Amino acid sequence: MNKESVLNGKFSFKAEPTIGMEDCPQQWWSKHEGAHSEMACLARMYLATPATSVPCSHLPLSATNHRSSSVNNTWETDGVTFFIIQGLTNLGEKKIILFVILLLGYIIILAGNCMIIFVALTDPKLTSPMYFFLSNLSFVDIVYTTTTIPNMLSGFLTHMKTISIPGCFLQMYFFIHLAVTGRAILTVMAYDRYVAICNPLRYTAVMTRHVRLLLVAGAWGFGAFCTILPCSMAWHRSYCGLNVVRHSWCDPSSVRLLACGDTSVDNIVSISFSLVALLSTGVLILTSYILIGVNISKMGVSQRLKAFATCAAHLTVVSISYGSASFVYISYRVGNFSPEVRIIVSVLYAALTPFLNPIIYSLRNRELRESIWRTLSRLRSTAVLPRKDVNSQS
Repeated sequence: MNKESVLNGKFSFKAEPTIGMEDCPQQWWSKHEGAHSEMACLARMYLATPATSVPCSHLPLSATNHRSSSVNNTWETDGVTFFIIQGLTNLGEKKIILFVILLLGYIIILAGNCMIIFVALTDPKLTSPMYFFLSNLSFVDIVYTTTTIPNMLSGFLTHMKTISIPGCFLQMYFFIHLAVTGRAILTVMAYDRYVAICNPLRYTAVMTRHVRLLLVAGAWGFGAFCTILPCSMAWHRSYCGLNVVRHSWCDPSSVRLLACGDTSVDNIVSISFSLVALLSTGVLILTSYILIGVNISKMGVSQRLKAFATCAAHLTVVSISYGSASFVYISYRVGNFSPEVRIIVSVLYAALTPFLNPIIYSLRNRELRESIWRTLSRLRSTAVLPRKDVNSQS
């Protein structure tokens, strides 16, 4: 049974008139099963529960199709083989508008962050450790948005967006891992600003290449630490019933709702690691800026302005990142928001910081802005010179 036959069966089934409350659904299906064989098969797979009091792990394979890989110690699922990503199905024609906006935003994210990485690697004047950390942050932002936005864009163009079980959990893992790694790199950048402002004479001695690599590796390791256990617990869960993920990607909380058993332990573990990731990085960033503020208060006016300009871009990015994360948390806890609004808020949260990072750093940082202009001028001149050579030869 392929996706096309399922779609055709779905449309023909929806075209049937609704039966009355006094009619028996079983009698209706006995008469119409041949005309809707795909829907009947899906109903048996996902809506019919085996009538037994024996635990499902002790049932033979033919009696249930909802056991996960944890039962027979394999990496294959016995029942649900794919998830359906619901996305924004109720927007109608507005989906095209959102598709265009999201596509343009994704192009700007790729172009801006790739430009930062390119100038940080090629411009000899950008040798400060800050640009090394900034290029790593741009790389994380590129991969972070690439795990979700392309799938969302393809979902806008299809009637039903499906994703395999391994693909879903890979997307979930990289989404969480890269989100935590991005905040860890922002924490490393706050420490870099602290050393640059509070210990300027020892800055180059402290921020050696070896230390920079260790800090970035620690950020990636911290992301993996906060991600592996929650995703591993979700992977080994049994999934049954409807396999529709009510989100635009494999959001952990949305996938967890499809599990068969009790997921209270999973919820506690997921929330605990989320709090560890947010609070630890937030406290370290706040501590760095408190120490920076104490040190700035002892400086003269000109030194204060210079120090503030040094950390203004980073402070702006941190404020936007944690502010948007707080707004997403509130939207999920307030019942007045519709599912579509929650999905749109999550999309904006996932794309906002990667979208604004290149703009903020380019506007706030004169060295980076001048380096970008030099790079663009150099690329433009190399594109013009071959044309002149061709014209001179002709």
